[in-house]
Amino acid sequence: MAKKRAQESDEAKLKKKIATKATSQGNPEGDAALRSLKKRLKREQRKRRALVQRKKRAAGSKGAAVPASA
Repeated sequence: MAKKRAQESDEAKLKKKIATKATSQGNPEGDAALRSLKKRLKREQRKRRALVQRKKRAAGSKGAAVPASA
């Protein structure tokens, strides 16, 4: 059996965590936990963008006809 995907993407969860942590902190620049959350978010975004690019290149000339959201 395949793993079940989470209802909410990792990216959305991280964004929520960052938002709550940033509002509760007085000095967000000095917080190591917040910094690591931001790093994780950036990593997830890079993964997603790389996947989109890989799919687009794999599609070749068909990629122009297929919208990016598909």
